[in-house]
Amino acid sequence: MENGAPVYAETTVPAEQPLGKRPRCVGCTTAHLGRWRLSLKIAQLVLSFAAFVCEEIVEECTLCGGLYFFEFVSCSAFLLCIPVLVLYCTSFYERTGKEKVTQLDFWVVSVVAIVFLLAAIVFSATSDNTATERAAIAFGFFASLAFLVDAIQMCLKKRKAQEERQPENTGNTLNAIENQPLNNQQA
Repeated sequence: MENGAPVYAETTVPAEQPLGKRPRCVGCTTAHLGRWRLSLKIAQLVLSFAAFVCEEIVEECTLCGGLYFFEFVSCSAFLLCIPVLVLYCTSFYERTGKEKVTQLDFWVVSVVAIVFLLAAIVFSATSDNTATERAAIAFGFFASLAFLVDAIQMCLKKRKAQEERQPENTGNTLNAIENQPLNNQQA
């Protein structure tokens, strides 16, 4: 008090929270994806949105079934990209678990790749060949290619991880008794 310091200064000043105690929902990180996967996910999002927008600009159609199928798939692909990105870039990744997020992402990407490619083929076969339809089809093929590349990359990564987990065969599998621990021997 004599030096001008308040009496209750230490107890009334809010203490800073340690790094592990901060609220977990506020941050956004791209550390779980890496640069390559993040750019691939953003490409999927942008290309599927561009395909959807170009398809929406189409004013007339002779055979509209392919157009409607392409519309549904491109919109669904765009809307499915958003929660996957949210899972990877927020704290939901740790809460949900790496295995579950990776498995969900693999199935979403694989199914969307196949269905988007099918929708682009059907739309290109039934289109009236206008400029907006050609642009939508091109974006659809590029988007399906981005999804396909991601699915293949995830499949190769999964296969590599399985190969690393498998123990090497020492060539001594015939003598299984010799490979048993010593404390199982009878004296």
